[in-house]
Amino acid sequence: MFSDYKQQILNDFNNRQNYENEFHKRASTRLVELAKLQPSQQVLDVATGTGLAAIAAAQVVGSTGHVLGIDFASGMLQQAQKKVAALALMNITFHEADADEQEFQDNQFDAILCSSAIAYLTNIPRVLHRWHNALKPGGTIAFSCLAATSPSASVLFRMVVQRYGVTILNPNELLGTPEKCYQMLQSIGFADIEITTEQFGFYLQDAEVAWTGNAKSAFGLQGVQWSAQQWEQCKQEYFTELNAASDQQGFWNNVTMFFVTGHKSNEVV
Repeated sequence: MFSDYKQQILNDFNNRQNYENEFHKRASTRLVELAKLQPSQQVLDVATGTGLAAIAAAQVVGSTGHVLGIDFASGMLQQAQKKVAALALMNITFHEADADEQEFQDNQFDAILCSSAIAYLTNIPRVLHRWHNALKPGGTIAFSCLAATSPSASVLFRMVVQRYGVTILNPNELLGTPEKCYQMLQSIGFADIEITTEQFGFYLQDAEVAWTGNAKSAFGLQGVQWSAQQWEQCKQEYFTELNAASDQQGFWNNVTMFFVTGHKSNEVV
């Protein structure tokens, strides 16, 4: 039985109709690029979603390599399977599994990827330790995460709902700066750590979409018991704040992303 939090994640992702937007496509492609995968490698893609990073990785490692993509949102995996079938890729497998609980053999993978999803894990240090053990000596970890101040539309959302007595913790706080990312990986034993900071921001085109995306997310208002009047009032306050922070082109949704890579030591302990 999933916790309330895990159920909220499932509710969020299994009902997303526009997951494969330009943001997720760009982010997953860039992560695979920075991971510097090689032909014949064995790769794990954690929280694979619709398989964006997994498919890109499979095309790099080739027929002599293999990619295992895991996710616990069956709706996302169904989309991933359809894409793999359409592309006739034979070197990729998807499993339905909870990344927080999944155990792996030691020294199993050449690379472990996690695109735009590490913030959803309930115990990031513990999972990173597992990934470190699951990597072969010299293996690569590559994940992406957001700055604590991103997305700015979500920061604004949390500020507004706080006025209604609802406190939403910032999911990007733990790894919210390059220094925090570096220190986390270093404490676990990763070496040759590199952090690439890139801007994925954009002007909001639709305030309603921004409200819905935040309110329905796992870090939103699922389970909050408000009257219809309270919902509408809070939403209108959010729109007012967005307008107040906008320029002539609209509200700039700052999305600062960190692409983090590191390596397991070649020395077998």
